[in-house]
Amino acid sequence: MTMLRTLLIHAVDYAGLFPPAKLDMETAVRNYASYQEGEHSWALGRFIVPVSGLVEFEHALNTTARWGDNTWRISALADADALDRDVAAIFGFNKRQQAIIDTIELKASTVDGVKVISRSVPSVLTTYVEIPLDPDPAPLIAVIRSSGLCAKVRTGGITSGAFPSSRNLARFIQACTSSRVRFKATAGLHHPVRGEYHLTYETESETGTMYGFLNVLVASGVAYAHGSMSDIVAALEERTPGAFRFDDDGITWGTFRLDGRRIPHLRSELVNAFGSCSFTEPINDLKSLKIL
Repeated sequence: MTMLRTLLIHAVDYAGLFPPAKLDMETAVRNYASYQEGEHSWALGRFIVPVSGLVEFEHALNTTARWGDNTWRISALADADALDRDVAAIFGFNKRQQAIIDTIELKASTVDGVKVISRSVPSVLTTYVEIPLDPDPAPLIAVIRSSGLCAKVRTGGITSGAFPSSRNLARFIQACTSSRVRFKATAGLHHPVRGEYHLTYETESETGTMYGFLNVLVASGVAYAHGSMSDIVAALEERTPGAFRFDDDGITWGTFRLDGRRIPHLRSELVNAFGSCSFTEPINDLKSLKIL
């Protein structure tokens, strides 16, 4: 439990506004406020909100949020084509609110696009740049590194075609590791371990193979420990919950061992968070698997 908590401390960025949950703003804000006061608040990361929804978000904060002693950690999704406007909206929000947006997330598919983001976003904001995984993302990751930014990877979606191959995802993780670029993952990470799941919450929804967030975190640990590409891929493809073993001193997967003293460094220096439209589902799945 201690090592699981160390691995997942503030790891789950709450994206309840986005598919497949797609909650209304007041419900999502109310949920986040309740999670902050709950038993598993230690695993809760940032609240994810689009800049286009900041006016509605601000209203919900002022009418439904319970502040208490809690600090709201917020990340805003911005439009790279309207970046000056969105940055101004973020700083306007920060001037008015007790909650502070300290992180911004955008998309870029070219080196020049990353450079524009670097020039336009003030360094006071932690910036995650979502990039495509095919072709080889190494050139984009290199410029993200030289610009002092972070990377973001999309690991799924609400259709089976939205999930990247294990090799492409492993290549991204390995490139971030070798370039010392911090990253976050998002989409399709509702469950701890890789398997076949419904891709939305609709009863008759399509099923498909989804990555587990433990797979992504442990695969990142393998890369962080200079593991091979084949080992990173194997960790991403692991389907047996019991293969991930937590004790008082570290995490074991197969022959790989991640010492507990290195786990905080893995989280701070490589994989910072993962986005999920549900906070309760990851927690409840960990309980069902008797990992938590």
